[in-house]
Amino acid sequence: MEFVLWPFRLIYRGLVWFANSPRTLMMSYLLMIVVAGAIYSQVENKSTADSVWWAVVTASTVGYGDISPTSWQGRALAAMLISTMVLLVIPLITAHFASRLIVDDDAFEHEEQEELKADVRRMRALLEELATRQGIALPEPPDVLKVNAPGSAALPGERSGRSGRRRRRR
Repeated sequence: MEFVLWPFRLIYRGLVWFANSPRTLMMSYLLMIVVAGAIYSQVENKSTADSVWWAVVTASTVGYGDISPTSWQGRALAAMLISTMVLLVIPLITAHFASRLIVDDDAFEHEEQEELKADVRRMRALLEELATRQGIALPEPPDVLKVNAPGSAALPGERSGRSGRRRRRR
């Protein structure tokens, strides 16, 4: 089963690397335009300038219609260029810029999370010591914690505040 999933994991890792670099995204866009223009020039017998113009118009999905493919090879190239841009490149560029705009100022850094965990452990130890002195039996902590996000845990049946939905109080 691992062998079957290996190509998809490789593609996923490549897309993640690809999407996290604006320089790579822009360079690949330009390379795609130039390559598509060169191929179109050969297939449709058009000038290089007209072919690059066609590639830009087609990739941006504007489609002025001033230049359009007449051969099946040109139409197949147009379909591949449009599909690649609409399904891959434009969403990656949009996602990259959106991720830069969405900043969670309330998010804890890893060091802060570790400090909070240590504080909770110390408080638990102090509470157990105090309960032992007073002769009070504390309930056992739950064995299984539902993990909702890296570094966060919620009791079974509860949601963490990071899921985007708040649990209603009754």
